[in-house]
This record gives sequence, C-alpha cells and structure tokens, in this order.
Amino acid sequence: MVNFVLIAVCIIAGMVFKATKSIHPDAHKGINTWILYLALPAVSFKYLPKVKWTTEMLFPIVATFLISVFCFFFMMFYSKSRGYSRRSRSTLELASGYSNTSFIGFPLISAFYGEGLLSIAIICDQTMFFALSTLGIIAAVKGGSRSGKVSAAFILKRLVTFPPLIGCISALVLSQFIDLTAAEPFFDKLAATVSPLALFSVGLQLKFNGWKKLIPQMSMSMLYKLILAPAIVLGLALLVGIKGDVAKITVFEAAMPTLVTSSIIAEQFRLNTKLTNLIIGVSIIVGFMTSAMWYEITELLF
Repeated sequence: MVNFVLIAVCIIAGMVFKATKSIHPDAHKGINTWILYLALPAVSFKYLPKVKWTTEMLFPIVATFLISVFCFFFMMFYSKSRGYSRRSRSTLELASGYSNTSFIGFPLISAFYGEGLLSIAIICDQTMFFALSTLGIIAAVKGGSRSGKVSAAFILKRLVTFPPLIGCISALVLSQFIDLTAAEPFFDKLAATVSPLALFSVGLQLKFNGWKKLIPQMSMSMLYKLILAPAIVLGLALLVGIKGDVAKITVFEAAMPTLVTSSIIAEQFRLNTKLTNLIIGVSIIVGFMTSAMWYEITELLF
C-alpha cells in the first residue's frame, strides 16, 4: 500500500511544483542525471550479486527480451500504417516494450503471490533493465537522430558509455572477484532514490494539453504492454512446457505497466516525452486492474 501512495504523491508533487513554478523548468534534467549516473547503477549492484542462476531462470531472461523484440515489429507495422515518424515509432517502442518490474511489480507480486517469489521477479527486473540499456537505447538513438539513420559505431559508443549498462556489467563482473556485502547499505540508499525521483521527474514533465490527440498512440501502447506482451509470454510458457512459479511470475511481470525509466531515456534522446509520460501515468492506473486479471489467468493455467 505504501508503494501505491508513494506513486501518487511523487507524481502529483511534480505536477504541483511545475504548475506553481516553484522549481526550475529544467529541474527534471538534473534529477534524471542523478538517476542515470548513480541510482540505476546502484540497483544492479544491489540485486545482481545475489541472483542464483539456474537453467530454469533462462525462461524469464528469454521472455523479457522477446517482449522487446516483438514490440519492435508491432510498433514498426503500426507506425507505418499510420504514417508516423521514426521519432514517434521509437517513442512507442520505448514506452511499450519495457515493464515496471520492480517498483510496481515487486509489491504486486508480494500482494498476490507472496514475498517468497521475489527472487524470480529480480531476474525479470534485471533482465528488463539490461534490455532497456541495450535494445531500448538503440531504439532511442535511432529515433533521436534527425535522419533516423545512425551508424553501428555511434550506437556502440552510446551503449558502452551508458551509465546503467556500465553499472550492470560491472556488478556482474566485480561480484565474481570481490565481496560486496559491506557496501550493501550504500547501494540500498542509492537504489532507493530511483522510484521516487523518477516518478517526481515524470510529474514535472506531465502535460495534459492535447492529450485527446494522443489517445490512439496511448491505447495501442497499453494494448501491447498490458495485454499482448503477457499473452506472448504465456504462449511461450505453454509452448516450451514451463510451469509453476517461474511461469506465473514471468507472465505477471510482463503484464506490469510501462517502465518509469523510459521517460528518462526519452528525454535524454529527445523523443516525445509528453507521450511517454502520459503512457506511464495512465498505464499505472489501468495496470492495477489488468494485473488482477493476469493473476487469475496464471493461477488457472499454472
């Protein structure tokens, strides 16, 4: 319950500060810099060293990347059919292919399934984060360029210099040689700033004027994110014979609303932040209802 209240408080606070002009118009850029360079890398150092990798855990990893790949083709066909620009297409890919697997996902999993299954959710979360740091950045770079064409060398440069990806790889490598237990309280404190600051940043950037014109894009994005994405994962689980808790949590995490960090990436690469932030805000509300539906489906099938 605390997480849900925090979501509302942080987003509304950002909107109020912006409306009353109590904060600099570009304050969200400074907040986003903190999240990208310090808070998000800390998330990797907090969770990745504790993950117990097994063969069964390959399913949430494959499923998470599959969601992003299918989103690429889905939004490509949709954008071409509507005549959207490469920038709009990349915005939709970024807002639709990545789930809020931790801030929304973790408390909902605890509520529906119990805290004992969070270990599986962590795999989904870190894979989603890695997918955003790679596939998400590629989409953002291509959409943010004026020509829509970017060299492989440029994309590679942006990838290897992207702080969250550096943090993710560093956590995986260093944890194999160094005991990071003593630094856990430090990483906990930094990681705790991600959600409230990211949501506050979303609130600062939310603009509702002209939202009616964006209903088709918002609807299509949420159709994929909240309905089609978990359906794809469900179908994959049934196809390859994955059952039990791993299947349940992977499908449920795929059904979570849009990842808040997508807004930060969209802003950094000059995509349509207005559309991204509207999708994030609305998908969180709608996602609370659709997640209950997916819980019933997973309980029935697995």
